[in-house]
Amino acid sequence: MSSKVPIRLSVNGRVRELDVEPRLLLVHLLRDQLGLTGTHVGCDTSNCGACTVHLDGEAVKSCTVLAVQADGTKVTTIEGLAHGDELHPLQEAFWEDHALQCGYCTPGMIMAAADLLARNPDPSEEEIRHGLEGNLCRCTGYHNIVKAVQDAAEVMHGSAVADRQEVSV
Repeated sequence: MSSKVPIRLSVNGRVRELDVEPRLLLVHLLRDQLGLTGTHVGCDTSNCGACTVHLDGEAVKSCTVLAVQADGTKVTTIEGLAHGDELHPLQEAFWEDHALQCGYCTPGMIMAAADLLARNPDPSEEEIRHGLEGNLCRCTGYHNIVKAVQDAAEVMHGSAVADRQEVSV
């Protein structure tokens, strides 16, 4: 018999209270208990990045975080990036730039890229490649992934500039 531990966390803006086994990984909580299957399990060793989510605004590989460690935190998954039916600029750019083939790595890539763009809204190609180096893609060769991040950065940076101009008027 295993004992369960109560945890409380916000997942994609919704507060969740659950009883979990102390050994349960965050990735399995998200997928198996909350049904958020956009977060993928790729390697179980933190090498591939398919399980990347945001924990209190920072990208983490959810296969390396115990669910009990996420108690009291704010978790954002790939499902939480979109606003209703409106895709996040990164999701839109990955679609438009054909930055995926099988799609298995895509959620983790997008979450890692969102973290990168939050820290650096106008990254160079080298900075994008460095920011995504913990996420592996076996299909695409990364060219279109980098292009999608550049295009999303342009859209997001352009929106920020327009917002600042509106405020100053």
